Amino acid sequence: MAPGNLTLVTEFILMGVSDRPELQIPLFFVFLVIYGLTMAGNLGIITLTSVDSQLQTPMYFFLRHLAIINLGDSTVIAPKMLINFLVQKKTTSYYECATQLGGFLFFIVAEVLTLAVMAYDRYVAICNPLLYMVVVSPQICLLLVSLTYLYGFSTGIVVSYCIFSLSYCSSNVINHFFCDIVPLLTLSCSDTYLPETIVFISAATNLVLSLIIVVVSYFNIVLSILRMRSSEGRKKAFSTCASHMMAVTVFYGTLLFMYLQPQTNYSLDTDKIASVFYTLVIPMLNPMIYSLRNKDVKAALQRYLTISCYSLKSV
Repeated sequence: MAPGNLTLVTEFILMGVSDRPELQIPLFFVFLVIYGLTMAGNLGIITLTSVDSQLQTPMYFFLRHLAIINLGDSTVIAPKMLINFLVQKKTTSYYECATQLGGFLFFIVAEVLTLAVMAYDRYVAICNPLLYMVVVSPQICLLLVSLTYLYGFSTGIVVSYCIFSLSYCSSNVINHFFCDIVPLLTLSCSDTYLPETIVFISAATNLVLSLIIVVVSYFNIVLSILRMRSSEGRKKAFSTCASHMMAVTVFYGTLLFMYLQPQTNYSLDTDKIASVFYTLVIPMLNPMIYSLRNKDVKAALQRYLTISCYSLKSV
């Protein structure tokens, strides 16, 4: 194409989850419920772990930040997605698209790292309980969370800059419900080798290293639990990490399914389904997993509701 015929893209059109008109309203209500449950569940976890004195431990400190990340991840995606179900012209500006991609990368990378940190926290608690408060001190917890956010932010900036430093011309229709990397790369009329390489190295490094930390931590946890003589001790040790094991399995299972499938089986429709799961469904499930499987969280919720009811009666 001659340079004079190129039309630079200033906005993108998001095709959404489905392009069938009759499904737009039903899907709107489905995802509205999912987002509402995500907001309620994660805000509940954040509130309980902030105000309840018995939840002021490293484990619940990390859980609070996982809830913040889940809330941010779904909020970057869901509001625009819900609006697009109700409008005819599903457009997003160039800079809005870049901001959404950067925000998504920030939160998804932060979630990967936070799950790894939580696995390490459980490893220290079960395998080295006498050193727990030294190894996972409040200062160390704050440092780990700060580094997680800083690394997620830098990844979001660098990768989104690489994607949007490319030229987009003529075609501006993104076959997705948000501005994601692969659909954007397919639209570019520039050479995408360098951005693809940076994205691959970043994604592989983050996923593999965090997965190694999780697997090694839980391998040692299982060995420690099996060596315990007391069945009550084994049960208590397992209950402290069961919720996190379930959340990790769901999250990494989705990512591995998405990234390890054969290239011949890959499609953007499959990508959209997987993306719905780890950007919207998992943030909704995590508060349920941690509250339903955790006696401390359920007890804290009961105390919080009791105090709230008593305060209302006093008024």
